[in-house]
Amino acid sequence: MGNLRALSCFILLILVVFTTARPKSGPDQKCKSGPVDLVFLIDSSRSVRPHEFETMRKFMIDILNTLDIGPDSTRVGVVQYSSQVRNEFSLKTHSKLENMVKAINEIVPLAQGTMTGLAIRYLMNEAFSPGQGDRPKVPNVAVIVTDGRPQDRVAEVATEAREKGIEIYAVGVARADMTSLRAMASPPFEDHVFLVERFDLIHQFGLQFQDKLCGIDLCSESEHGCEHLCESTPGSYICHCLPGYRLNADGKTCSAIDLCAEGKHDCQQICISSPGSFTCDCNRGHQLNDDEKTCSPIDLCAEGKHDCQQVCVYMGPGFFTCDCNEGYRLNEDEKSCAPIDLCAEGKHDCEQVCVNMGPGIFTCDCNKGYRLNEDEKSCSAIDLCAEGKHDCEQICVSAPGVFTCDCNKGFKLNRDKRTCTNMDMCNTVKHGCEYQCVNTPGSYHCICPEGQLLQEDGKTCGTCKSSNIDLVLLIDGSKSVRPQNFELVKKFVNQVVDSLDVSARGTRVGLVQYSSRVRTEFPLSMYHTAEDIKAAVLKVDYMEKGTMTGLALKHMLENSFSEAEGARPASHNIPRVGLVFTDGRSQDDISEYAKKAKEAGITMYAVGVGKAVEDELREIASDPVEKHFYYTTDFSAINTIAENLKLNVCPAESQGEVEVKDPCACENLVEFQQATMNSLDQLTQKLASMAARLEQLENQLLSRK
Repeated sequence: MGNLRALSCFILLILVVFTTARPKSGPDQKCKSGPVDLVFLIDSSRSVRPHEFETMRKFMIDILNTLDIGPDSTRVGVVQYSSQVRNEFSLKTHSKLENMVKAINEIVPLAQGTMTGLAIRYLMNEAFSPGQGDRPKVPNVAVIVTDGRPQDRVAEVATEAREKGIEIYAVGVARADMTSLRAMASPPFEDHVFLVERFDLIHQFGLQFQDKLCGIDLCSESEHGCEHLCESTPGSYICHCLPGYRLNADGKTCSAIDLCAEGKHDCQQICISSPGSFTCDCNRGHQLNDDEKTCSPIDLCAEGKHDCQQVCVYMGPGFFTCDCNEGYRLNEDEKSCAPIDLCAEGKHDCEQVCVNMGPGIFTCDCNKGYRLNEDEKSCSAIDLCAEGKHDCEQICVSAPGVFTCDCNKGFKLNRDKRTCTNMDMCNTVKHGCEYQCVNTPGSYHCICPEGQLLQEDGKTCGTCKSSNIDLVLLIDGSKSVRPQNFELVKKFVNQVVDSLDVSARGTRVGLVQYSSRVRTEFPLSMYHTAEDIKAAVLKVDYMEKGTMTGLALKHMLENSFSEAEGARPASHNIPRVGLVFTDGRSQDDISEYAKKAKEAGITMYAVGVGKAVEDELREIASDPVEKHFYYTTDFSAINTIAENLKLNVCPAESQGEVEVKDPCACENLVEFQQATMNSLDQLTQKLASMAARLEQLENQLLSRK
């Protein structure tokens, strides 16, 4: 306790020296450091009592008395704030000291809240502005005096003010918050933050501020050589040491006071020194008693101050060793214990997997795909194919505990990795194609030679020309289609257009795209040539989003087949055909408008791909459904549907407007000649095929003999 009292007296002595040894400025001593623009920002909130506000007046006047006031030297402005900001006088208002003193004495406190952030923003935007007397290239200095915590945010606006070149001194009194003061002030904080307990002590900041602006400080402006502390005196300086140190004979350097080395302690075992003080400690295995001087031996095991996992063995004061229970051995860390693992040590006879069951106990197991034999040591592979534990449609390929499926030649494994699809149906089924059979994944279709059209039975060929129809195509633009597949859909539409006789008096085509909403890409009345329609189709943008097929059917019935959009009057008997193309299940009901469309005499075709629902497609399609319903699993195969799709009837059967061609016209004679040559080519190919077949049969008969 005697040491602490001596240290306290020493610190108090230093503070007294610093506050009394500072040079004082006489009334005639003026700051000659150069021009400065100085603004006082004073807190006049209701917490500042009248006599305290009077102290602030005197504080400002005392500082002004030390400054060289003038329009070309030091300019001064005063702003007070509480919940609002009031400019008492600006930098350009007064050029004489007596006028400033008079204005300060006439200030009436606002006595409201403490909006310091608002006041700093006024300081930055108004007080230090050219209109208020701020001079270019002259230092801007602000002194903020406050007695409380700000009621608004100050850190951001103070940073912005400092970045604009304003040097801020923050003076806090009594209840002021040091964190807020540091947030406002310029660095270094030891020069710009000042906190006192009472208003009558703020004159100390005035002295420090005067030294900062006016005084020649030999401590800061010369090579004083003080190791710890330098105190300026008029025309000189004095070196001091921090508490716990003493000044050496050179008057500049300091040495630590080592009470332990000087024997000025009462520790029983160990003395630990710090400058001017000491603490006691104990040797290993002992602990410091409550008197913080003497020591007692430590039984770490009894006190539970050990990190042994199982058993702690006392080895003397402050010492212990660890041990383990039976069936365990001590690990290398000499603290934790591990069971004796016969598996890890290889002391077992398992063929594949040894499972540790406890200290000195194990059991055998097998790898995945194997099962343990009756000897409970060896393993056998599990053959799921041989045991019939699989669901392959054709071929099962076994591996231990697992299997994979495969298909016979001519078949392809489906995406379910279980079933198979016939990839060569043209050679394995009676397809009935008149001209040529073409394989598709899991199916086939028939094609005809150039110049001929596939008939409604999907097998025979003919030269029937399309009749005149009004055709509206509804194409699915939902996000499940994907952009690359949408391009295939547009190609499909153009293939359908290629098979039609498009003209103003012939076939008319309209296009509608739908997803979560419905959009008419072009009505029946817009284009009258196949080329214009195909060009417009290629420009169609992909909509994405949902699949509202029912909404699209409603739009087709109520809008697309109206005379306003180009559908010809029902009295003309022009067939109306609707074609719906979709790749998934509709998100709304289709039943009502699919039925109404067919009742209105519209022949409906349904084309589905991928995840399209067959029941929905059949509900859309007209009777007979088999002639108006098409489906394929992949977008890449929809071109075959376009080739196979027959949307209208032959001219002889059509009740609509049919263009009658002159049989004697030159172009019609050429067309007839080409059709005749194509027919002859087909007959020649059929004869060659029949001859090859006869030769094959003859060879088979000869081989049997």
